[in-house]
Parts: sequence; structure tokens; C-alpha cells
Amino acid sequence: MNTTPQRQACLIIGAASGIGSAVIRRLAAEQPDLDILAVCRRPDALTEAAADGVHAFACDYSERGISELLEQLQPWYGHVTLVVVSTGILHTGSIKPEKRAEDLHLDSMMDVLRINTVIPALWLTRLLPAVRGTTPCRVFTLSARVGSISDNHKGGWYSYRASKAALNMVIKTAAIEYARRAPNVKLVAFHPGTVDTELSKPFQRNVPPDKLFRPDYVAERLLTISSDLPVDGNASYLDWAGQSITW
Repeated sequence: MNTTPQRQACLIIGAASGIGSAVIRRLAAEQPDLDILAVCRRPDALTEAAADGVHAFACDYSERGISELLEQLQPWYGHVTLVVVSTGILHTGSIKPEKRAEDLHLDSMMDVLRINTVIPALWLTRLLPAVRGTTPCRVFTLSARVGSISDNHKGGWYSYRASKAALNMVIKTAAIEYARRAPNVKLVAFHPGTVDTELSKPFQRNVPPDKLFRPDYVAERLLTISSDLPVDGNASYLDWAGQSITW
């Protein structure tokens, strides 16, 4: 394996998602001297991989797959300045947000928790060797405002709310350990708003046009917030405008 130190790098997990691919496009256009490490299940479908500086990696997001992927990233260890974990699920053909208590089912809830909470948790707990060092690094994990326990006034969406609330707890807990073991890293739970992607398609009808964001806009906001964010040893819960959300 090549162990020659690389250029600074950004790691995008869930690179084929609407937000993940938008972040890659903007980084490739604005920071040509950066190595972009793009991780998704099927890199062959990642059109952004053709851009200069984009290195595509396949991962099935299993525990073993994540460990094997991180071994491939060793040449960039200590050079990563930004991580974006852009994975998640809101609905599928068989899974829909629950409107009533009777809509809650074990298998569906377990799938939502596995994808929205457990997989990001595995990434956050396995990334330490790759990001710690002297290089300041911001790690953004896609959360949601509905994961705020104190801001829950409407109810419903049991599985999705619970998965994002649990993810927020993982981020808060990981930040305490990172402060000891990787004080150069800042962890962020990021609420992108309602983004015009497949994830939100069934729920866009009642969203005001000025609150339905293009993925490129969210990518711009994420990168702008990242550039101004101090590495202070604490987890932050922020929306696309950079405003704090109560946990």
C-alpha cells in the first residue's frame, strides 16, 4: 500500500446521495488541490468519480465493510479536514413514517434504526485513527430537527424521530471521547432542512417553495458552516443556516 503522505482530503460517506454528490461537485469545483474520498455502495454509478481528485471506494456499510474501507484510506490518515456522513432512510416501498401508534411495526423500526443510527455510529466510532492528529477536522453527520426531543410538539414519525434522537446521543457521546483522543476534531449533527431528493419526495407537497432546498444549496451551506466552525471539543446540533437546535 502506498504510504506516501497525500494532499488534504475530504471524506464523503453516502457519496451517491443527493447531498453527498452535491458536496463532491462543489468541492471538486472550488478546491482542485483537494483529494475527495467518495464512499458508496456502487461507485460505478457515481458520476462525480470522473472529476479530478475524486477517489471512489465501495462499501456495503457492514461492520466488516467499514473496517476494510478504512484500511484503504490509510494513506490519507491525518490529512482529513472534513467528513460528511450522508446516509439515511425516511421511507421505502414498505416503510413509511408512522402517523398513528398502530402504524409502528418491529421490522420497519429496526430497519430505520439500523440505517439512521447504527451505521453512522459505526462510522463515528471507527473513524478515530483516520481523523486524529494535528489537522483540524469537522465531521458532519446528517441528523434532522425532528430528532430534537425538546422540540417535539407534533408527535408521530416514531421510528424516524427515535432514530435521529438516538443518533444525536451517539454524536454527543462520541464528542466527549473525541475531545480526549482526537481534540482536533469537531462533531456536528446537521439538519439540512427539506431537500429536493428522493428521500423527501412524498412529503414535499406542503413545503413552501422557499423551504424546499436544492442539494447544491445545502452543500454550499454545509461547507460555509464548516469553514467558520471552531474546533472546541463539543458536539453541535445545527441547521442549514448555522443556527443551533436544542437537543
